[in-house]
Amino acid sequence: MVARKPALGFIFITLVLDILGIGLVVPILPKLIENFQGGDAGAASHTNGMLLSVYALMQFLCAPMLGSLSDQYGRRPVILFSLLGSGIDYFLLAMAPSLGWFFVGRIISGITGANFGTATAYIADISPPEKRAANFGMVGAAFGLGFIIGPLLGGYLGKISLQLPFYVAGTLTLVNWLYGVFVLPESVTDATRGKFSWAKSNPAAALLNLKRHPMLLGLASTYFLLSMAQQVYPSTWALYGSERYQWDAAATGLSLAEVGFCAAAVQGGLTRKIVPRIGEHKAVVLGVAASTCAFVGYGLATKGWMVYPLIIVGSLGGITVPAVQAMISRTVNPDEQGSVQGSLTSLQSVAGVVGPLVATGLFQHFLTTKTKVPGAAFFFSALLSLLAGWLAMKSFSRQREIAEAEAKVGGTA
Repeated sequence: MVARKPALGFIFITLVLDILGIGLVVPILPKLIENFQGGDAGAASHTNGMLLSVYALMQFLCAPMLGSLSDQYGRRPVILFSLLGSGIDYFLLAMAPSLGWFFVGRIISGITGANFGTATAYIADISPPEKRAANFGMVGAAFGLGFIIGPLLGGYLGKISLQLPFYVAGTLTLVNWLYGVFVLPESVTDATRGKFSWAKSNPAAALLNLKRHPMLLGLASTYFLLSMAQQVYPSTWALYGSERYQWDAAATGLSLAEVGFCAAAVQGGLTRKIVPRIGEHKAVVLGVAASTCAFVGYGLATKGWMVYPLIIVGSLGGITVPAVQAMISRTVNPDEQGSVQGSLTSLQSVAGVVGPLVATGLFQHFLTTKTKVPGAAFFFSALLSLLAGWLAMKSFSRQREIAEAEAKVGGTA
């Protein structure tokens, strides 16, 4: 087993910078696109949506391939390659002479941004089974921390220059890449090394390959539905706050800062304490219940101040995904960790393409009906969360049946 502290520390920083880089450009990318399109805000909004779809699509296509490559050649070279590509991409976007280069940049960033699956496979490699859920919580903590710092810093730097956030994100990423060249140890050993497979690298085949394991398909479906439900936040949060509570940018930013802070606190701290104490099964049930209550609460809340305590309740749902990831990681062999985690990243990418379209469609539709239901998208996410919980419970039941059958066979042997 590799030296755990420097490895986990580096992976955490890598994940933070992934989210930080995204957060840095979120406040200024639409404005930069608008400048390229002659100040046409409508055209800029359409283009920005296409760029987001291209990014998610490339992650979907490339995450299984990177995961399978990491099974054979190791996590270290794949992670370092991704960091180098991401750093170069930020500089490309900063110096882009035309809008077409943004699509080139988003393709590159979608490919290199698919390192989330490899990073989580690295965590699985170096974590004992009883600590995997806690260590997977680092992903959520990294998201929270990057989501707090990124938009705030990006908005401030964007006032100086619309290109400056890209240069800062690129510099931070390349510094982390250089640091990783010297300190990041390999986590794949000869005993756990797999073989690269084009079948596993095909995202559709990789997702179908999940059916080979009795519990994996149900848990992967749970993971997908939870990811879908969460897409309501980046898709409609600002629009919903403005429409229902008349929030301005400052109020929206304050609420998002609370979301990021709570996500970091729960997934980076409470997950390590709650999951080992109550077990992964109960953690999933608790997390789904908290998320569902929060979604319903957001949809029903009539005053803006009601949202802030609901954010705290909803943040407890952050223990769900790390617990599901930990259970998934135990259902496959060590030489399949990379490809399976890559498949999960692809599932998340599909959710990132489909989820925003569904959420914004529901939001817009139910604002134009005779009886307005501004919280319709949140109610739909609550249904997705409940369905995810039901699938998880079925998977747990299946697991118990398999364990009981194996115990009977062992007792009669």
